[in-house]
Order: sequence, then structure tokens, then C-alpha cells
Amino acid sequence: MKCQSLNEFGEAVVGEERPDLTVTGTEVLLRVTANGVCHSDLHIREGCYNLGGGQKLSFADRGMKLPLVMGHEPVGMVLDAGDEAGELDRNKHFVVYPWQGCGECHQCKDGRENYCSAPRYVGMHIDGGYADQMKIPHPKYLFDIGDMAPEIAAPLACSGLTTYSALKKVEDTLAKSPVVIIGVGGLGLMAVGLVKAMGGLPPVVVDLDPVKREAALKAGAIAAIDGAAEDAVAQVQAAVGGTGVQATIDLVGAESTASLAFNAVAKGGKMVIVGLFGGSTPWALPLIPVKAVTIMGSYVGSLAEFGELMDLAHKGLVPALPTKTYSLDTANDILNELEDGKVVGRAVLTP
Repeated sequence: MKCQSLNEFGEAVVGEERPDLTVTGTEVLLRVTANGVCHSDLHIREGCYNLGGGQKLSFADRGMKLPLVMGHEPVGMVLDAGDEAGELDRNKHFVVYPWQGCGECHQCKDGRENYCSAPRYVGMHIDGGYADQMKIPHPKYLFDIGDMAPEIAAPLACSGLTTYSALKKVEDTLAKSPVVIIGVGGLGLMAVGLVKAMGGLPPVVVDLDPVKREAALKAGAIAAIDGAAEDAVAQVQAAVGGTGVQATIDLVGAESTASLAFNAVAKGGKMVIVGLFGGSTPWALPLIPVKAVTIMGSYVGSLAEFGELMDLAHKGLVPALPTKTYSLDTANDILNELEDGKVVGRAVLTP
């Protein structure tokens, strides 16, 4: 098998050839046909999250082992399966639910594997899709993509699911007042489309990049605001039409975006933080109860939510992201372009 392996944090991934994989029991071996390149991959390559105040959360200290084949947005076709995996159609493409847990803790047993304290996330804790082969522990993590192209289906595993789960947390507000989406990369553009699929009003988006703001308007946003503008908060509040900002989805997760969201949201509103850019909280504590604001974190999504998202996708209700494919051996170049903010929509690697 061919793969791109991260052998040292902070360094480039390395092209390698390894022996072909084998499977037993309920395991399934896939020939990877597409894998999305996610912003989280940059954090994995760096080996940490920025916690602000000069502090970092080290992935090595939290148990992430190298070498590692990154890639948590994989689509593939079944090459082989263990004798307990059952019959699987080898002519279909499947997208993989990557947020797999230990299967034993209370979170896993309650259907929240994405919150497992001993996770087995694809491309983070076990080898992922920056390869031409990968294996998964059980066929329950495979979802038929139907008529979708592999490169279109791949981002659903993270970009789609992450935004869908975040929007579910404010679903009761979507039809009442435009949700404010901060950050219009791959996740942000996916969120714009999903708001419509979920019956919501056209959203307001915020981004520093005029190209991404224009892409969001084309995708259906009602307004696109420059987050660096001195009156950005006032523009956001005006754009929702005087109803007050009931919900914000921060897909960046920086001190500046968290501050904008907090200042813009109305009393009794909700803030959902998804992005992992880094920093520390910028709010004055007394204002949290004064505004009665609910601040929530949202991390990817559950297996059940992925099933709901795929049902929407099969019905044609999830618009495809602007997507461009690249060969597997360009992984480092694409990661660097993503880091420089040059990727609009989603870059997808194809072995």
C-alpha cells in the first residue's frame, strides 16, 4: 500500500510504501478512492492546540502515537472483510464515519462515540485515508454514498457532520432568525447549505477573506460581513433584520471571533464554538449571566447524526462543496495551501 505518513510532529508527511493490510473478525479493508483535507489535519501535523497565554495542548502527551497516516474524511470500496463482517457490496463506494470510540464506556453505549475518553478516531488515533488502503473495525461505520461522486461525499464525514451537529444544537432558532456563521472555509460553506436543508432562514456569514465571502453569498447566505470591520458587530446585528442574533456558530474558534460572537448575540442567545484556531476566552464573566447567554462547544457528531446527514444527502438536500481533487503525493503542498488560507471549499486527495 501507498500512504503519506506523519512520522514527527511539526514536520512534513512522508510518502511510504508498506505491506498491504489484512483484516480479521468484523474488520473491513477499503481501497481508498477519496479523502478530504481538513483544517484539523494542520493541528495534527503541528502536534498541538494553542490554548492561549503561551500554553499548548500536546497531542503526544494525550496519547497520540506516531507514525500516523492522517485523513479522517475517507471514501472507499470494499477490498476484503473479516469472517464476522457479513456480506458487503464490493461495487459500491462508502464514506466512513471516522469518530469511533472504545465501545465500552458510557458515552459509547449511549451512542456518543465522538465523546469517548479513549477514542479510536480515524486519521488521529488509527491510520486514516491519506493512503490507497485503510481498514475500519466494523461495517456499521460504512455509509453508502449512492450516486454521489467520492470527492463530493468525502467531506461529509467531518465538514458536513461537524456543521450539522453544531446546527442541531441551535435548530430551534433557525427558522426564527438568521443564524450567524463565523468562518467560511469548507465547514462554513457546508453550513450555509445545511441551514436551508434544515428549514432555516438564509444565514449571515462573517469572514476576513472577500473571496470566501463571495462564495458564501453564491451558496445562499443573506449577507457576508468582513470580520475585521470596525463596525462588524453592528453589521451583523443589522443583517439579521432587527430580530436579534439568536445563535452564532463559530467555525474559527479564535479570541477575535469568540469576542465578535459574544458581542453580537442577543440576550438569551446561544453561541456554539466549533473551530480550534486557539486562544483563551475573551469575555468578562459577569456579562455571561447578565446576557443569559448559552456557550456550547460542539465536537464533530454522533453516528446517529451522521445517519441523519446521509439521509439528507441522498435526498439531494445537501449542496456539494466547491471541491478540487489532487493526487495523494501532493498532500504536503495541499496542507500548506490550506494553512495559507488559499483553499476555497475542500481539497480532496485521490490515490
